[in-house]
Amino acid sequence: MIRLKQEPVKIAGVPVRNHLILAAGVLGTCASSLSRMLRQGAGAVVTKSIGPEPRYGHAGPCVVVLEDGVLNAMGLPNPSKEFEQELSLLEGEPVIVSIFGGNPDEFHEVAGWFAKKAQAFELNVSCPHAAGFGAQIGTNPDVVKACTEAVKEWKKPVWVKLTPNVTDITAIGKAAEEGGADAIVAINTVRAMRISTGLKRPVLGNVYGGLSGKAIFPIAIRSVYELYEACTIPIVGCGGVSSAEDVIEMMMAGAQGVEIGSAIVNDPDIFRHISEKLYASDGVSPKEIVGCAHV
Repeated sequence: MIRLKQEPVKIAGVPVRNHLILAAGVLGTCASSLSRMLRQGAGAVVTKSIGPEPRYGHAGPCVVVLEDGVLNAMGLPNPSKEFEQELSLLEGEPVIVSIFGGNPDEFHEVAGWFAKKAQAFELNVSCPHAAGFGAQIGTNPDVVKACTEAVKEWKKPVWVKLTPNVTDITAIGKAAEEGGADAIVAINTVRAMRISTGLKRPVLGNVYGGLSGKAIFPIAIRSVYELYEACTIPIVGCGGVSSAEDVIEMMMAGAQGVEIGSAIVNDPDIFRHISEKLYASDGVSPKEIVGCAHV
């Protein structure tokens, strides 16, 4: 397997310790959990998505672990502005704050709360199971562009996390780029559901949820590949990454870095374990492989 040279890493204006980033929504509302991931080898961490008002989320069951992934319908629970207290405990660390809102004004407001502490913002316009937020606005290129422009007013790097639940993901990627995004994150979870044959009802309290984990890795690869050909800004791959070889494949598709989420369920030390296999003193420069699969 190709191994990477250990060298300083900067992704879309954000200095990170390596190419592996904790994805939003995983251990992300507590400073101690985020710090733990950094200690165990994450190059940077993305927080749980923070919105304009506190939310308790959907009624349970909210998470179901499947044989090939994780199905969740959390409903964007978050402490809203109070998260600033947790963020203060991470000063100086490579922390990207995930935010959401129902319109550009709400995105602008939430970003303002954390503009002095966040290294960058990741816009959640892709959650598939929260009415009025996420993918319900992230499927509209004009709205994605406007939300991006609103957050860019705070003069911080802005990453936009896209939904795969669209006919053409490149149209949304190009809208984010036109709005001034510094990077695109692809992808968020795939809209899905399961039914309990014993109970004769959906397994999730919300009926529908988002599928993550190994099952969606090929969808993520395809999305990154398409976006690399359609857009000029950096791409961060996300979706089903669980090994060093997955990281290399994502980079060959066009990603400059990757986010890892569901793999933590089976391996809390996943960042350290991947790093041990991914990096070598005599490895190749990432620049040699990013996008090399394109012909």
